[in-house]
Amino acid sequence: MEKRAVELASTINRGVTIQVIHGHFATKHSHVSHCIDMTKIKSEMNMARTTAKLFAEQFRYTPVDTIISLERMKMVGAFLASDLAATGINVDRNIAVISPEITNDLLLLRDNFLPYVKGQHVLLLTASATTGQTIMSALEGIRYYGGEAVGAATVFGGDFKAVDVPVARLFNVDDIPRYQSHAPVSCPLCKSGVKVDALVNSYGYSKI
Repeated sequence: MEKRAVELASTINRGVTIQVIHGHFATKHSHVSHCIDMTKIKSEMNMARTTAKLFAEQFRYTPVDTIISLERMKMVGAFLASDLAATGINVDRNIAVISPEITNDLLLLRDNFLPYVKGQHVLLLTASATTGQTIMSALEGIRYYGGEAVGAATVFGGDFKAVDVPVARLFNVDDIPRYQSHAPVSCPLCKSGVKVDALVNSYGYSKI
């Protein structure tokens, strides 16, 4: 399947790339026509740093006390905290980066993490937000725990409308021709008898 991968560079900065594989893939919330591989962004220092700089430019004048990093984006989150604290409204602020648990699609904060959210300005960082469900659920959790959600940053995102905070995206679904996302029960590929190529989550993909 890796032989089908095509490298796609961000239109914002060509130093940030993802691998795109066409096929039939099952995620937690949907069936999609393309697998988006972000291993380099999550694992390589140089690309993680460049990704963080692009996000920092969009939140330079947004107060941020804490970054909640989901989907193995903590290295990007650390660089993002450093960039935000270098210039703009957050200069010299000691920004925290935490990775809470997600249980049944709900954000779960243990007691030791509560001081980083309650009464704090919180920026959400995630890898992918195709339907917006992950972001909306996390924002709801931030508010439940007494935090003020100030924005969300995602590497790959759809054109969802229900989120009420600024959302920064480096790649949009429109960047991938013929990209489709469907609820599992209404997936046209399944109805046509097309076999699922792989199961996909934030750690990568597993071929079936």
